[in-house]
Amino acid sequence: MEILDSIISLTLVLLFVIDPFGNVPIILSVLKDVPKERKRKIIFRETIIGLCLLLIFLFFGESFLKLFGLQAEAVTIAGGVILFVIGIKMIFPPPKGQSIFGGQGEPFVVPIAMPMIAGPSALATLMVMSKTSQLSLPMLTLSVMIAWTITMLVLLSAPFMLKVLKDKGLLALERLMGMLLLIMSVQMFINGVFGLLQKAPI
Repeated sequence: MEILDSIISLTLVLLFVIDPFGNVPIILSVLKDVPKERKRKIIFRETIIGLCLLLIFLFFGESFLKLFGLQAEAVTIAGGVILFVIGIKMIFPPPKGQSIFGGQGEPFVVPIAMPMIAGPSALATLMVMSKTSQLSLPMLTLSVMIAWTITMLVLLSAPFMLKVLKDKGLLALERLMGMLLLIMSVQMFINGVFGLLQKAPI
């Protein structure tokens, strides 16, 4: 029973960090110019990529950072910079017909798989879990899988919300989420810098 409670607790923590419901307006904005028949396929593909990134970081995250001489705070700062750029483009979109994320066509990896699903907060959380949790690695993996399944189901329902929100509602949400992303990005950057300062020798 104690193991089950721990799995549920870790799953809820991951869901809170990934925040699939908060990502729904962004998903709608990212895919607003994508043909309807492709949206679910893209979301499914990107969530699979996100899951792979989460599992890779769960198993090899600390070793990867050590291999390249990187600190965990670098992940947070980099994620903050990415979200800042995305937030600016959502508030001040480019001319009509151009993607707010640059380039043309469908999104790939960025920004859905990373940083929406496998974002800096989620990756840092997994690294902390692997170090401090009393659960075995298979149990940690189970928590990740449960959180990912819920996230995928929520995001797959995003296209249906477009029917309710319509274009004007989507535009308003896009601006609002842009502001929230700017705030989140600044906070991530501050957290990363603060973490580096704490490690710096006095």
